[in-house]
Amino acid sequence: MDKEVDPRVLAVIDEMRLSGPRLSPVEIVAKMGVFDARDKPFEYAWMATGDNVIATIWAEYVHVGANGRWFYLESLDTQHRPGGGTRTPNQVQRAKDRLALLKRTFDAGQAFRAVVQTNRVAIAELESNKSAKVSTRVRDDSEWHVASWEPEQLLAVLVRGPRGWVPDDADMQAAKARGGVPAAVEAEPEAAKPASAEEVQAAAMAYVMGHFKGYGYNAEDVTSQKLGYDIEVSNAKGATLLRVTVKGTSTATPNFRLTPEENACSTREPLWRLLVVADAGGPTAQHKIYKPSEMSQAPGFEAES
Repeated sequence: MDKEVDPRVLAVIDEMRLSGPRLSPVEIVAKMGVFDARDKPFEYAWMATGDNVIATIWAEYVHVGANGRWFYLESLDTQHRPGGGTRTPNQVQRAKDRLALLKRTFDAGQAFRAVVQTNRVAIAELESNKSAKVSTRVRDDSEWHVASWEPEQLLAVLVRGPRGWVPDDADMQAAKARGGVPAAVEAEPEAAKPASAEEVQAAAMAYVMGHFKGYGYNAEDVTSQKLGYDIEVSNAKGATLLRVTVKGTSTATPNFRLTPEENACSTREPLWRLLVVADAGGPTAQHKIYKPSEMSQAPGFEAES
């Protein structure tokens, strides 16, 4: 709600709102290059033309540093809502898709575009109140970027404007006190049971399928065909881009080996890649892709003896 927004931020939003044409929240995103915006009105981030990422910035969670720079604390906890409580499966997937797009810009050192919005209900109720709707959404002509990505703290810092500045400790503490980042949730006793190797691998496969599909690629699970890879990735025109072998690791299952079929495929198939998902199924899941010549460098890789 507007009263939860820093007055300095609200003043800029009002100026942007009054200076542009009157557009609906969906029309704003569509005009920024998201062709399927009407099919994805409830997403938290979108891939636009030119491989540009657009992300929602909730104004209630925007913080202003001592020097006047805007920043935003992005929770990497996909399981829990900033306002408290556990997310539904659909909310979890939207959060994962958003983080995948933001992580892509971070890894590439690229900026992203933002739509800044306020809401008609208290921000803490954004994901729990069925009446929650956008109050005001504006296109921010200033670029944003991911200044830091800290999986161990379940936190990323998004900054508006040029690179080279990050909030200091005082700014960070004030921002955390103001909200936007879920408090640490103690695991329930049954959650402490380690996942089996099969569960970890299934989580890794689901993560990778969602990752590629989130970028607009076609991803086909071909594991059952025993081809020496698990997922075939192609573009919208049907051209095969990658043939990926997926391995998931976790604290309980930190190591993995390739099957004979995978080893053989890695030497004969030029599109073959190894994709390792660390903390598969966990809140800090992240991945890295390795060429055949690099796979021995993958954490947990065990060569056949």
